[in-house]
Amino acid sequence: MTDPNLCPACGAPNRCSQAAADTPVTDCWCFAVSIDPEVLAALPEALRDQACLCPRCAQVRPAELD
Repeated sequence: MTDPNLCPACGAPNRCSQAAADTPVTDCWCFAVSIDPEVLAALPEALRDQACLCPRCAQVRPAELD
């Protein structure tokens, strides 16, 4: 089973607000960014839709995390 707090691509903390919450959240860094579909397609199929990527693997610039 994949840890929802860790990036499935590199294993680093993914900083996902939803993964750390017991109930749905309304704001997370990933809600406001576009992740290249090719980045997601590069993940092994068994790891897709199991946990969020970290900002580095999602190729998100630091300014987009605010």
